[in-house]
Amino acid sequence: MADVTALTFLALCLPLAGALAAPFMIRIFGANGAWLLAIAPLLAFLHFLRFVPVVAGGKVVTGGYAWVPSYNLSFSWFLDGLSLAFALLITGIGTLIVLFAGGYLKGHKDQGRFFAFIFLFMGAMLGVVVADSFLMLFVFWELTSITSFLLIGFDHEREAARRAALQALVVTGGGGLCLLAGLLLLWNVSGVTQLSQLMGFGDVVRESPFYLAALMLILAGAFTKSAQFPFHFWLPNAMEAPTPVSAYLHSATMVKAGVYLLMRLNPVMGATAAWEILLPFFGGLTLVVGTALAIRQTDLKLKLAYTTVSSLGLLVMLIGFGSEHAVAAASLYLVAHCLFKGALFMVAGIIDHETGTRDITRLGGLGRAMPLTWVIALAAAFSMAGLLPFFGFLAKEEIYTALAGADVRALTFTAITVFGNALMFAVAFAVALKPFVGRPVETPQHPHEAPVLLWLGPAVLAALGLLAALFSTFTHTVLSSPIAAAIRQTPVEIDVSLALHPGVPLALSALTALLGIGVYWQLARARAVMAIFLRAAGRGPDHGFDLAVSGLVRFAGRLMRVLQPGRLQIYITCTFLSVAAILVIPPIVYGELPQLPAWPSEIRLHEWAVLSIAAVGLAAVLVARDRLTAIVSLGIQGFAVAIIFLLFGAPDLSFTQFMVETLAVVILALVMTRLRLSPDDRRSPGRRLFHGTLALACGLGFSLLLLRATQAPFNDALTLFFNAYSKSIAHGANVVNVIIVDFRGTDTLGEIAVVAVTGLAILALIRIRAGTQRRLAANDPAVETKG
Repeated sequence: MADVTALTFLALCLPLAGALAAPFMIRIFGANGAWLLAIAPLLAFLHFLRFVPVVAGGKVVTGGYAWVPSYNLSFSWFLDGLSLAFALLITGIGTLIVLFAGGYLKGHKDQGRFFAFIFLFMGAMLGVVVADSFLMLFVFWELTSITSFLLIGFDHEREAARRAALQALVVTGGGGLCLLAGLLLLWNVSGVTQLSQLMGFGDVVRESPFYLAALMLILAGAFTKSAQFPFHFWLPNAMEAPTPVSAYLHSATMVKAGVYLLMRLNPVMGATAAWEILLPFFGGLTLVVGTALAIRQTDLKLKLAYTTVSSLGLLVMLIGFGSEHAVAAASLYLVAHCLFKGALFMVAGIIDHETGTRDITRLGGLGRAMPLTWVIALAAAFSMAGLLPFFGFLAKEEIYTALAGADVRALTFTAITVFGNALMFAVAFAVALKPFVGRPVETPQHPHEAPVLLWLGPAVLAALGLLAALFSTFTHTVLSSPIAAAIRQTPVEIDVSLALHPGVPLALSALTALLGIGVYWQLARARAVMAIFLRAAGRGPDHGFDLAVSGLVRFAGRLMRVLQPGRLQIYITCTFLSVAAILVIPPIVYGELPQLPAWPSEIRLHEWAVLSIAAVGLAAVLVARDRLTAIVSLGIQGFAVAIIFLLFGAPDLSFTQFMVETLAVVILALVMTRLRLSPDDRRSPGRRLFHGTLALACGLGFSLLLLRATQAPFNDALTLFFNAYSKSIAHGANVVNVIIVDFRGTDTLGEIAVVAVTGLAILALIRIRAGTQRRLAANDPAVETKG
């Protein structure tokens, strides 16, 4: 077990190793470095592949390390059918994406940086799907947002790329914060911090009064990450990223994270009215919106991006239904979508790379120049359209089996699904046929077949889509059924095959194909109709995001002008008001006022002398006519306090007080001599009264705090600890010095750093003032410079 844990930890670290090695590999080997870099995800894939027989047998593999045992926090993972399938998809497709990127970005000046980002992204997504602890899940969840920001904004010189990256970060990062709150609620309700343990607390969570709040927060995190309506707008905009990112993002990684989370929490939060209403509603709405917007597009990547939105909606809708057939359909479609969408995106990248354009209206006749690419595109399109003999057909049959019914709800969602699948059918063949058939069209670059690094990845994925269907029994045994079993937490046997079974599902599949062919035949007209409809609908959520961001910036600016007006007097006043309120109000409200001590029966002459010096210093501060005199007089107070410390047996503290007061007086005096300050106090009587009252309130508050502290029972645990261990551990006889230097060494270092930074800031102010005086003197000889 220890070997499995160590090897799994190494497998999770392999993407990080790839990120570190990528810049050097590309610098040394150029684009061929992709072959070497692909070894890292391949090794991770092979490691996770070892667990397939174990997980297919119904077992779960767990491991990890305790991080903060006192808070039940750990760096732990567990592999069941769901997480293992995602791990295999992430690492397997990731290997192909690395190879594809090597050919696609060949010669790019920042190719090494790109590979570093893609490996970090891969590691973050891998961490999400294998994470067991809530904390580990959240950390990797947010890392996917950060790394996707880097990838989407890779071409940072373009404003569109920067905007798309920022938009993705804001939307998915905000959803991540909601997810954190939801996980904390689940922790509070169940008392566990690991997903594997949470599976047994479904009834507890569903019966909790916090269930609905936790559900809404979890859905906010999942919907933003998986681009559900109305958060769908960030995903098509993310197409500003290079095509390898788009292919990876849409097939196996970030956008599937929300779907993964919903599948994972289905046993805990599913089977409720809220779950079965919200997920099908928003999933169905996203399916319709995504396919409708896809029809309108002419850019190959955008057409595929919007169909990804619709596919994610379909998955969410199926998870919401939650029946055995619905979960089986979601499991099949999850795998099918990863295979055909990754292949089609890479095909779009090949077309763009070899012709110089992705506009479908400017492409045609590429079949002769790029026959292999065309075959790959057709294979992936057949699977996306749900046609024989590809894995997409099995998924679509199971979808219609799950949705078929005679009630209004079943009929409604069946109609929505048929409509969405028909439009996806049309889009699939628009991508796979339109650029390749017809007369050759002149393109910016002369088209020719792509090199092996470009076509290898989509060819493998398209072939897997065929083989998975031809050997469906094996596929279901090792992949589909374990996924469904993990989602439902009960054994599920999926047996759908390529054999045609007359019935409602087959009839719906035929209807989908007929509608899809009709839309494809009238694609230009459908695009025009959709454009008219969208213009009539007005601006969508994408424009709303811009309005929200600009409004937030304006609000922040106005709030800053209120809270940060640039006047130090206001800041200091607010600080002392807060201090006075904190020290005075709670003791009064909660009845914690200390008892006033009795006046000392005997005060010695030298003690009267020290108190008299302090009183004289206070009077000098109050009657001082200028600030410099007040500062020097204030030092008298500090010296008097230092003498009191000395008289009461604290020489170390007294010495520290003398040093602090001396430095404070010297530094403040030095600063005051360099600043142009009015010698007179121009405050009105009312303001003086307010400031005096505030000063007395702060003094009263500290007095109450000290009196209350001295009247509390003395706990000598720390005294005994330091007395016992100062000599034996720190080898010091002076307990105070040992505390400062050894036991509180980091704190002391921080204090020294604060003093040093303060000194540097004061020095900068002095130099700025001196430089300003010299410039003024150079312009006007009548101005005198100081120092």
